[in-house]
Amino acid sequence: MNSWNAPAERQFRYFLSSERIGFRLWTADDLPLAQKLWGDPQVTSLFVGEPLTEQQVADRLHAEIVKEQTYGVQYWPIFERGSDDFLGCCGLRPYKVPERIYELGFHLVAGAWGQGYATEGAKAVINYGIKDLTIKGFFAGHHPDNLGSKKVLLNCGFVETGSNFYEPTGLFHPSYMLKSG
Repeated sequence: MNSWNAPAERQFRYFLSSERIGFRLWTADDLPLAQKLWGDPQVTSLFVGEPLTEQQVADRLHAEIVKEQTYGVQYWPIFERGSDDFLGCCGLRPYKVPERIYELGFHLVAGAWGQGYATEGAKAVINYGIKDLTIKGFFAGHHPDNLGSKKVLLNCGFVETGSNFYEPTGLFHPSYMLKSG
């Protein structure tokens, strides 16, 4: 796995944890982590279809920070508890805010694929969203070739609702919903 360990002076304070994962907020100092994730063409091919430039990665990181400041949610960076190895991100975005429906998403570094982190993270975020944020429903979608994401969403109880055109890839992406209660 692509490892990144926290320096001793910068121990993470997780606001949310699961058995193996700790969640915290993105900061401007996290550009190297964002670059490791969203700068990897292997990762971006599964959600935007092409590699992101260094500036696009910086813009994406800034957008996540602004979402947290504005809506109280973001695709939070996630780390393996104990080692603090960077795994990627998992979290929420505004979708239909007046209806209390948010988009669930996750992006993992390639070294963390296939180890159950996406499912574990998604379930933790869903529980947090329902209990702490009073979210009523969750939307999700994935690149049509990303069968791993489909499996994660189905394992979390999402139901496929059709497909939506996603401009960054120029493709119709399968769409899913999960109602909370």
